[in-house]
Amino acid sequence: MTTKKLIGMVFAVLLASSLFAADVVLNPEHPDRYVVVKGDTLWDISTMFLRDPWLWPEIWYVNPQVENPHLIYPGDILTLVYVDGKPQLQMTRGYPTETLSPQVRVEDLEKAIPTIPLDAIQQFLTRTIVVDEEELETAPYVVQSAGEHVITGVGDRIYARGIEDKGHSVYDIFNPGGPYIDPDTDEVLGYEALFVGRGPVEQYGDPTTLFLAETTREVRVGDRLRPSDRATAVTHFQPHLPPENTEGRIISVIDGVTQIGQFNVVAINLGTREGIETGHIFRIYQDGAIVKDTVSGKRNDMVKLPDEDAGLIMVFRSFEKVSFGLVMKATRAIHINDFVRTP
Repeated sequence: MTTKKLIGMVFAVLLASSLFAADVVLNPEHPDRYVVVKGDTLWDISTMFLRDPWLWPEIWYVNPQVENPHLIYPGDILTLVYVDGKPQLQMTRGYPTETLSPQVRVEDLEKAIPTIPLDAIQQFLTRTIVVDEEELETAPYVVQSAGEHVITGVGDRIYARGIEDKGHSVYDIFNPGGPYIDPDTDEVLGYEALFVGRGPVEQYGDPTTLFLAETTREVRVGDRLRPSDRATAVTHFQPHLPPENTEGRIISVIDGVTQIGQFNVVAINLGTREGIETGHIFRIYQDGAIVKDTVSGKRNDMVKLPDEDAGLIMVFRSFEKVSFGLVMKATRAIHINDFVRTP
């Protein structure tokens, strides 16, 4: 099955009807008609029309006469109408009317608007990974750079030990980060591995010589290597709800900022073993503070304040015990250890 067909099938599912249609609430300031422009995302457009943008499929009407209705392109016209008292979004392709003879039509899926802003997650789609302790300890590693470089980067050569399989000619290089630890159970969920570069093998041996064809950060002694991942990154997502009553926590934010805001990438302590999939939507709750009640008159009378709604995230990549999500909305400052729950 081709990648184009697979993406089309994903969006076909997105357009399916749902049991929760009665819960759809329109944005009070919604437009009645909107023309899609370059730079839009499905999430942006959904927010224009709906209070809860992940419920987009509930009001989407698939016109069987529209070619490839599963994807939306700049120039397409979206119109909000009411059918039997229920809101419905209908789409008209933004092409001029003309008479055509029967023929096969091919459209580049990459021109379709994405679900979320891809520039915010591009480097995390295939390059930032989560590894277990065994993989980290047994992976090939950089032992030295060739030449006396203060900073080793693109165009330089490095030496690596531990490459025994000559079946791979290109390797990705990762900087091993700290562990992801579950704040409730203290379980080590995996280790962060940040992509720093990629390069082909120049000469196998012990050590093996590699040429750095691409770098995003300085390559250092001790960085780990793994065969280059050439898989096509998923760029279109189906926003949908995780299993009912799913709860987890934010355990890390990439690049270590202390306060998390819109379009920051975070790691949560939920993964495929908990049934988490790409496209799952979670509501973020700021953990309520524990304060002393100075009015009750009781000694050491402590009370926990309610958890406060802080925003939304969408999972875009899942591993066994950890998932990466993009903060789509932030209504207040978000912190590590804040909760994520099924909306």
